[in-house]
Formats: sequence, C-alpha cells, structure tokens
Amino acid sequence: MNDVITKSLYCSLLFCDRCAWLSRNKPEKYVEKKKEDVLQNGKEVGEYAKELFGNYVNIEFNKNINVMIERTQECVERNTPVITEASFRYENMFCSVDILKNYPDGVEVYEVKSSTEVQDIYLDDIAFQTHIIRSLGYNVKSANIVYLNSNYVRNGDLELDKLFIIEDVTDEIIPREDKVSINVRRILSSLRSPKEVTNDIDSYCFKPYECPFLEYCSKDLPKPNIFDVKIMKITEKLKYYKAGKISFEDLINEDINEKYLQQIDFELNDKEDYINVNNVKKFLKTIKYPLYFLDFETYQQAIPLYDGVSPYMQIPFQYSLHYIEKEGKELKHKEFLAKEGTDPRRKLAESLVNDIPLKGTVLAYNMSFEKTVIKNLAKIYPDLSKKLMKIHDNIIDLMVPFYNRDYYTKDMRGSYSIKYVLPALFPGDPSLNYHNLEQIHNGGEAMNAFSNLVNYSEEERLTIRKNLLEYCKLDTFAMVKIWQKLNEKCGKNINISI
Repeated sequence: MNDVITKSLYCSLLFCDRCAWLSRNKPEKYVEKKKEDVLQNGKEVGEYAKELFGNYVNIEFNKNINVMIERTQECVERNTPVITEASFRYENMFCSVDILKNYPDGVEVYEVKSSTEVQDIYLDDIAFQTHIIRSLGYNVKSANIVYLNSNYVRNGDLELDKLFIIEDVTDEIIPREDKVSINVRRILSSLRSPKEVTNDIDSYCFKPYECPFLEYCSKDLPKPNIFDVKIMKITEKLKYYKAGKISFEDLINEDINEKYLQQIDFELNDKEDYINVNNVKKFLKTIKYPLYFLDFETYQQAIPLYDGVSPYMQIPFQYSLHYIEKEGKELKHKEFLAKEGTDPRRKLAESLVNDIPLKGTVLAYNMSFEKTVIKNLAKIYPDLSKKLMKIHDNIIDLMVPFYNRDYYTKDMRGSYSIKYVLPALFPGDPSLNYHNLEQIHNGGEAMNAFSNLVNYSEEERLTIRKNLLEYCKLDTFAMVKIWQKLNEKCGKNINISI
C-alpha cells in the first residue's frame, strides 16, 4: 500500500493511533472542527508573509505531487533564491515548504502560521519538513516559524517587518526531528491495521485541538459523565477519568468544587430550580432606569486593514439596543450595522453615544466584552471618549446572578452562558430559539457573514444584512426577557409592551 504522509496528516495523527485508524476506516465519524475563517486567515497571512522575502518562485499545486517535486528540483538547480511551496518527498513522507531560501551551501526553512504565538504542534510540523529535506541530502541551515506580532498596531502602510515575527527554532526541533521516522512508521501501521486500533481518552484528545473523533471514542461512556461537567478544566477532568470516577454517580460524593457538584447533583437527582431571592433582589436594586440592553457583534482581521488595529483585534461592526425609558413604559429598539468594506468604528461610536444617554443603566451579558470594545473606541476617538467611558462605567453585567449560581436550573448544565441560560429559563419558546433564525445563528456566523459581505451581490447583501440585524436583535431581546424573569422570580411582574 503506497500511503503518503503529508505534514498536515502527520500533525493530526501524531498523538493517537486510533485517530489514524478511524481516519482511514470510519471517516463518517469525523466531526469537522475547523472553521472557514481560520482557513481563510491562514491563506491570507501566507500570501503577505511571502512578501517579506522579496521576489520568489511559487510551485503551483498539482494533484500529481511528482510534478511539484520535479518543478522544485528545477528551481533548486537553477539557484532560485526563494521558492514558495517547495515540495519534497522521502520514502512515505511528503511536504510543501511555505518558504524555502535556497543557498549554494544549503537551505533555510520557513513555516508560516496565522497565530500570534509559537505552539508546540508547530515545532512538530517543521521538524517533519526538515527531516524530509535532510534525508534527501540537503544541509538545513535553519528552521524558522513566521507568525503575527500581536503588539503591532497599523499606522499608515503595512510594515511587514513589524507585522511578522520570525523565530529560529532550529535547536528546539532536533529531539522531535529524531523521532519523525519512528512516528511515521507507527502512523502507517495504525492506518493499515485490519482491526480497530484502541487508545484511551487522554490529553491529546483535547490539545492542541479537540479531536474530530472524540464523540465516537466517548460513545460508550455513561451519560452524563465527567466530560460533561461544564466549567471544569480538562486537566482536572482527566484526573478523575483516569481514577475511574467517570459517571455522575461516581462523582457525587467526591470532594470537588461546589459549582461542579451543583451541576452533578441537579442533573443526577433531577432537582427543582434554585434561586437565592435575597441575592437576586440586591442585584436588581443596582439597576436604574432608563434601562439599555446592549450587545455588540465584532469581527477580526488577521492582517489589519485599518489604522489603530492589531492582528485579531475585535472590531465592532454592529450593535443592538433594546431600551425602556421609565418603569412601565414600552420596550423600544435601536440598532446599527456598518457598511461593508469600510472601517466601521467611527460611525458605530458616534451612533452609540447618540443612542445611549449618560444616565441610567446599560445591561450587557458578560460585560467584559462590551466594556473592552467601548474602551478601545474611547482610546482612538478622544472627542468621544468622555461619553463612551460614561457608557462604559454605567454597564452592569446581567450574567452575575447566573455566574454566582444565585439562580440555577439543571437545564443550564453547569454553564452561565446565555446560550444555555436562555433555553433553560424559557424552554420551548420559539421566539427565543436561535435555531429559528435565518442563516445567522451565533456570533461566529455573524462574524463570517459580515467579513465576507463585500463578496456577495447586492440582493444577497440585503438578505444577509437583514439576517444580521435579526440575530443581534434577538441577543438583546433575550437579555430583556432574562431581566424580566429575574424580577418575576423576586415577586415583581414586569409587563413589557413592544
């Protein structure tokens, strides 16, 4: 069998033999985890990184890898200084090097990553490549990771030498490179095994990425189990798992964090809802009219397009604002959605200070996000800073009663995220079900939709914009309903007329 192990396959199968076997024999059990925006970012960053090295010759992709290998060899023999996607094969191993600097006495290898730090798996990635190249007789002068500088702030034209960091990892990868052949033989053995290879669940199922076969490999565990304890760290979960404490029955008498135990107890014993009325009342007394329920949607740019932006900075492009001016008054709504293909921040900031007064309460769910967005806007627009920071200072976090577990139900399943809290408080309410929305159902989809809006026709853009507005509007309406429910549980019925 002529299996070829590529660098991406090597990295994905490196830690688990069962994953290798499943990828060959049960691909239908694969649950895709990669996001389209991650792939797009990687491609975009790769193109910009190439410009760091001046003129280069690119080896075009070909399904027949021999064509790519031959083209690379021609470039090397012609002393081409910089080759991108340079392709090499040794035995069952194949790689395309992002950037190869070619010298008379050897080569330098550069692996480009769209992250802002060097991760362990990147070292395995480049070790695989250098092993192939050295095995073919080349002198590898250095191995390097090229990644984004999170501290870079664009001001004018892009400064590629400041946007990217080049880190020499030649010495770090030596121990990993020595193990490549052994690892490849093990992977090939697993791929070719006639029987299913078994591995127990361990840290490699979660890091560096969650394994796409995790659902399959955990199918025989009791439900619910230790991995369903929502806010427990994976290292702690694995500690209990390896000690044989797997089911909620196993865990109920363990000496563990009260919040973990509460989730286990409520689900195991089907307990009634819990509410600490006194604490919730104290929280509600901090909320003063007029009330403004605020939610932002943001997107990120790996390569900053606008001044004042760093790689992966959250750029707000939309907000929804439900508000009640006085007790007993009707619920009203305002919203903002930026024009696609433009820097949205100034107009959004201007709209925000016009829509929210300097008195009253601004409610957000998980307010650190909204506060960070507003603080960043205040930094870049000094003329709006005072009003923006007043809004910032008036924010109260609607998440607090749920974070503190002053209000908890078994259907929250240990989480205080609004995506769990909302259906737990309003089970079966179609008006509060994100699945009933068209096209945009979560923040990730909103981010991707706006990022790519310029690529659609005018008719398609209008539809997507409508769906973005409906999604964000539901976020703040959900907050209104949660606030209403908190009051109701404390004996105060608030009728909301829309």
